[in-house]
Amino acid sequence: MPYWRLSLFYLCYFAALGALVPFWGLYLKQLGFSASEIGELMAIPMATKFVAPYLWGWIGDHLGHRMLIVRIGTMLTSLVFLAVFWLQGFWQLGIAMALFSFFWNAVLPQFESVTLLYLNKRADRYARVRVWGSIGFIVTVLLLGVAVDNNGPAVVLPVLFSIYLAIWVSSLLIRDPQTETSAAPQPSILSILRQPPVIAFFLVCFLLQAGHGTYYTFYSIFMEDVGYSKTLIGQLWALGVIAEVLVFLFMHHLLQQFGARTVLITSLLLAALRWILIGNFPASLPVLLCAQLLHAATFGTFHAAAIHLVHHYFTGRHQGRGQALYSSLSFGAGGALGSLLSGYLWNSSGPGFVFGVSSMITFLAAIIAWRWVVNEL
Repeated sequence: MPYWRLSLFYLCYFAALGALVPFWGLYLKQLGFSASEIGELMAIPMATKFVAPYLWGWIGDHLGHRMLIVRIGTMLTSLVFLAVFWLQGFWQLGIAMALFSFFWNAVLPQFESVTLLYLNKRADRYARVRVWGSIGFIVTVLLLGVAVDNNGPAVVLPVLFSIYLAIWVSSLLIRDPQTETSAAPQPSILSILRQPPVIAFFLVCFLLQAGHGTYYTFYSIFMEDVGYSKTLIGQLWALGVIAEVLVFLFMHHLLQQFGARTVLITSLLLAALRWILIGNFPASLPVLLCAQLLHAATFGTFHAAAIHLVHHYFTGRHQGRGQALYSSLSFGAGGALGSLLSGYLWNSSGPGFVFGVSSMITFLAAIIAWRWVVNEL
């Protein structure tokens, strides 16, 4: 297994998210957009993630050569992103974001499939490769938080473009893994999707990311309005991902001991608690620190358990589309709904109420997971 080449790709990929997720909202705020407009613009990349991953996943499953799709996606992302340097109007920027995110969202589900194919029967070791993505995120938010404090949010643009190029270069270093061809027939993907545990699983993922929409769209803006510096905001983001890294280091032990279903439910309950803490105690730095440590559960353990379940629910030629559906329905549809909802409610109802809605949505997901999600089909 090409451990370091796979890890380098994850490091670069999530370094880009470390620039985009915490600081893009601040850049949009600097351009003068309202809360509802920021919510709509931040929903665009998530909305394209609803369509793009499954389309690219279908191509990958039928044609193979997943790394070719990854290379094309990362290259076109870099080229289209150049337009953002000159576009600042709502519709112009929205179209540019839709285009570059359409190609960007082709990348990760296909690469997840490549990684799991390399891991083969050691899928529980996935977290040890994925942890490098978290490290890339941490380094980026720490350094970029200082840079934004010193130079303003516009510094995000050249940093993001440079990282996108680095992702494309790292993709050139990885070959498609060899796969064993099997004559054994497989059920149709629709027959898998009709099973109640699979329906429940995807609904849970959708609701979790809908709850995260407020956090991804407005957390940095909220912290800035409370009075925290952008350097400290970057450090708060980094703290959450550091906790995620620590969890990833022994994630395979948690999955082996407790099973993916139990890990999933526990993650959801802690996520519901996290949104309550952020929404109601923004002026208390100790509470915020505790809330950020819960990122280990709201993203770290949940994502690792979800990837594990997808790998078991969707096998063989369905693997790419299974990963794509997970990305589409959770980070795509769920994240887009959360961003839009939070944008429309932010000024009228206030941060405490909006984070409370996120908590209720996440608690509902925990109930569904407890009732219907299973470890194996």
